[in-house]
This record gives sequence, structure tokens and C-alpha cells, in this order.
Amino acid sequence: MADVVQYRLERMVAELDDLERRGLFSRREIAEIVKMRRKFEYRLKRPSPLKQDFLAYIDYEKKLDALRILRKKSVSREMKAKGNKKMKKSLSDFAGVRRIVEIYRMATSRFKGDLDLWFQFLEFCRERKHGRMKKAMVQAIRFHPKVPGLWIYAAAWEFDHNLNAAAARALMQSGLRACPNSEDLWVEYLRMELTYLNKLITRKAILGEDVGALVRDDNEKKWREENKDLFMSLEEQKEGDNDLNAEKGESNEKLNLFREQGFSILCTVYKGAIEALPTSLNLRKRFLEILEAIDLAHSEEMQDEIIADMKRDFWRDPEYWDWLARREINDLGFMMDISAEDMHSKVGKAVQIYEEALQVIPTAAMCDLYVKFLMHLIVAKGGETQMILNTSDHATEYVSRLLKVFERAETMGCLTHDLAYEHISLYLQIGSVDEARKLAEKFCCGGFSDAVKLWILRVSIELKYITRKSRSPSEADLLSIFGLLTKVLTKATVSDAKNLWLMAMKFFANSRNYFNKLLEISVVSLARDGGSENEFSLSSAIVNFILQKDGIQRARDLYNRFIVLPRPGLALYKHCIELETNLASAGDNEGLVNARKLFESALATYKQDIGLWQGYHAMEKKMGTSETVNAVYWRAQKAHRDAVTLIAPSKR
Repeated sequence: MADVVQYRLERMVAELDDLERRGLFSRREIAEIVKMRRKFEYRLKRPSPLKQDFLAYIDYEKKLDALRILRKKSVSREMKAKGNKKMKKSLSDFAGVRRIVEIYRMATSRFKGDLDLWFQFLEFCRERKHGRMKKAMVQAIRFHPKVPGLWIYAAAWEFDHNLNAAAARALMQSGLRACPNSEDLWVEYLRMELTYLNKLITRKAILGEDVGALVRDDNEKKWREENKDLFMSLEEQKEGDNDLNAEKGESNEKLNLFREQGFSILCTVYKGAIEALPTSLNLRKRFLEILEAIDLAHSEEMQDEIIADMKRDFWRDPEYWDWLARREINDLGFMMDISAEDMHSKVGKAVQIYEEALQVIPTAAMCDLYVKFLMHLIVAKGGETQMILNTSDHATEYVSRLLKVFERAETMGCLTHDLAYEHISLYLQIGSVDEARKLAEKFCCGGFSDAVKLWILRVSIELKYITRKSRSPSEADLLSIFGLLTKVLTKATVSDAKNLWLMAMKFFANSRNYFNKLLEISVVSLARDGGSENEFSLSSAIVNFILQKDGIQRARDLYNRFIVLPRPGLALYKHCIELETNLASAGDNEGLVNARKLFESALATYKQDIGLWQGYHAMEKKMGTSETVNAVYWRAQKAHRDAVTLIAPSKR
């Protein structure tokens, strides 16, 4: 192994001498480069080198080559200022890139199945315009012929960078034979063919031999008029308007020919794609989007044909009907000058499609899509710009339509838990709290008695209702709410009922009897579900609430009760440790003792948590002695090796 490494280092001598001779690196820096390369070479020659070894070597060489480029520019400026000639290229200008390519080659040879590594290799060759690009692509495709992304990447490189449309077409066709079920390959193949055709048309337009392009662009005509001198035909002669009209007629014939060719290409690719993927609705939608964006002969007839095929093959698919309806209003966000009546008319057409869909496929999925469509028209999502239709005079009509959809879903037996939840929420959003209460009670006492989500919504509505009705709830109200809470909190998980727990604690804060019963329910729930380690911690919230309400002693009694439960959660430990540490800093004698007990109890379960060791060490360093600080450090070193680099022993 040493001989191989030495041989590879000796091959770098000429390059290093060139760097020193040109004044880019000093002798000491070159010695450091040799030292680092020797270290990396030995790591690569191990029996089982890691992928990270190759990447670290590549990263070092990239940074080294970037530094060489910067220093070369600096030296060139100095030479130019002195009147010397520009620095010529030499061996060191190519050696760095060649070495990086060689390391990539070795890495991909060892980790042939790593696609990310292959793409990094290809991208580096593309950026540096290295001659090994084509060979690397061939090897990558040979090892991964079933990866569509590689075929697309290779064809794009041939088409855009190598300007070889024939090679790109051959790669795409080979990719389609290897991956006939790839939607992306079919779509990108069509895009490539149409782009190539559009380039031919644009080329003729620049030469003054044709007009127009496949891509629909309103600014093209204006630009051509402003630059009409650039579009003089090579054979144009000023012989009057008749000659100009004749040339225009001939030009239109050529353009129509190109559009016919584009239409022929689209038809051929579309038929092949449908044969390969007859059940893909998304593929046909993407083809239709491409067709709508370009100007081809018979494009409208082709659009109608594609939509007819989609209806024939996907009339039982709710996604098809949803797409068909939303297609009517997809452009509303961009048509700012459209009148409210026109918008209402378009929405009406979409609603008719949904109504027809419910007759064809009366399912819960179809009802859900219909509801989402109407909700999108009525309700503005948080953080987003409100839609135009939200402020229209027809909003009430859409709300009425939505309520009828909910009722229809219930009649057809298609009402799910989620739809029932949306039904109640709609009443809340429009301010009909009484209707929401009645509906929630109906669902929870009826067919959705086991739906925890609906129960939580019902209790939250009752809590808000009673709070608004009176600042001091009656005993009957307290008993009613507690009965509902008992049903919900014993069924729902702690994480699902997070907001409900917080509302309940606040609601029963002044009623000690019910609050104590609520604490007993929390103990049962935490024993069943355990505490959270990162997200919401019910036990921490209760301890904090009791601390503010009844003082530190009651809070200590409560958290000691929670800690002995199964899986109390790291969040509770950290919260209580912070509480006791703050008290110790304020002069509470028991604070430091309790904090140490909490740390020891937490480490018994979470000894691999470095943050816990860091906190323990920081506390002892601030409040303990050198013996306790060093004791924590050595225990951390024994439990977790990484802790050694993050904390240090005391030197007091």
C-alpha cells in the first residue's frame, strides 16, 4: 500500500514544481499539500474505504484548485501592471481538475449503486467542460439503465451543451425502451422534439425567411416590429407590395408546414405514451398543458381528443372530475380584469361538472373534492392572499351550495369523519355557533360516537360557548363540561388533545374539585401514552400551571408524581431542571439538590443525550465544586465519546 501511495505522490512532482515556479504556492505550502494528499491517499487505500473518504478528498482538491485560480489571477494582474505578457497555461492548470475526475472515477467504481455520487460526478464534468463527461454518462447509464433521470440528464446535455439533437433523440428513445413506464421521460421527449422544431422556426425567422414560432408569446410581434431591420430576407428586393405579399404568403406556408410537423410529432409521442401508460391520468394532463402552451396546427381538435380520451378512460376516477372542474377557473388568478359576473359564470360551469360527477360516482372521495373546491372559493387560507371570489357578491350562494353538499353526502351515506368535521367548522366560520353545537352533538351521539376528532371539536365549542355566555359558569355548566371532557380525554391521546387540555385547565382553574379530578385524568393519560420528548409536554404544562397557581411546593409534589410514571419524557426533565436551577440561582437551598436528583434520574434513561450532559456540566461548573464538575465530565466521557469535545474538565 505504501508503494502505491508513494508512486501516486511522485506523479504529482511536476505539477507541484510548476506551482512553485509560477509563484502560486510557497515551498512550505507545497509541503503541507503533500502531507494532506498523503493522508487522503492512505485513507483511499484502506481495505474498505468509506464514501466520505472520497468526498473529503474531492472537497479538499476543489478548495485547493479554487485557491490556485484566485492566486493566478492576482499574479496575472501584477504581471500586467509591470507590462509583462499574460501568464500562459501550464501543467498545473489542468492537473487539479484531472485529479478530481480521477477520484470521482474511483469513487463511482467502488460505489456503483450510489446515484447521488454519479450525479455529482456528471455535474462536475459538465461545469468544468471536461472531456470525460460522455464516458461518465455512458458508465452511469450502463449501471443504472432503469433510472429515467439519467437518460433525461444525458439527453439534455447533448441537446443544450453539445448541440447534438440527433444524439439527444437517440438517448431519449433508448431511455423510453428501457423505462417505458416513466411519465417524465415521455413528457421530456415531447418537450425536446418541440423545442428543436421551435429552434428551427426561430432560426428561419432571424434569417428573414419565416415568421412566428411554436411558443405563444404576445411580446414577439412587438419585438419583431421594433427590430424589423434584423429580419430582412437575404433575397429580398424592393419590388413593391406584390412581391412582399408573395413572400408573406410563402412564409406562411412554411410556418404552417412547421406547425403540421409539430402536430405530427405530438400525435406520435402521445399515442406511444398512452400505449405504455394507459392508466396514467397525470401523463395526459401534462401533455394537455404542453399542447395549450404552443401554437400547432389542429391544436384545438387535439385538445378535444385528449379530453375525450380522458373521459372515456377515467370517468370513474374522482381525480379526473376534480381536474376537469378546476380547469374552468385555473386562470382566474391571472385574469385580474375579468368581471365578477364572468368569474361567477366560470365557477357555475365548474359546479355543474361536480354535480354531474356526484351522479356518476356518488362516493366520499368525490364529495370531499367537491367540498374542498367550494371551501377554496369561500375561505381564505391563513398567510395567503385572499382570492378574488372571497369578496364577491356570490359568497353567500357558495356557502349555501356547500351546506347542501354536506347534506347530500350525509343522505348518500358518504359522510366521513373529516367531512363531518368540515361541516361543523363551516358553521363556526360563518358565525353560526348554535348550529355548530347542534350538529356536533348530533354527530357525536350518532354514527360518529367513536370519532375522537369530532369529540374534541365539540368540547372546544362548548367551552367557548359557556365562556362567552357567562364569566362565572354555573355548577350545571361545570358538570356538563367535565362529563364531556371525561369522555374525550380518556379516549384521545395526549398529543391529539393538546389544545383541549390547555383549555380545560384554564376553564377549571378556579374550581379545585374539578381541577383535582382533571389532574387524576392527566396522570392516567400520561401513564398510558407517556410524555413527549420534543413536542408538547402535558406534564410540563401542568407543572408550570400549578407553579403559578399554588406555588413551588405543590409543583414539586406534582412533578415527582409524574416522573415515576412510565416514560415521563425528556421534556419534563428539562423543564423541571430549569425550574430548580433558577430557584437555586435565586438562593433556594433545595434547588441545587433537586436539580441534581433530576439530572441523575434523567441520565438513567437518556444517558446518550449530549445536551443533558452539557447542562449537567454547566450547572456544576456554575454552582458546584471542582470535584463534582470533573466527576460529571468523566462520566460523560465514559457514556458518550462525543461529549469529550463538547465539554471540558474543570481546571480550578
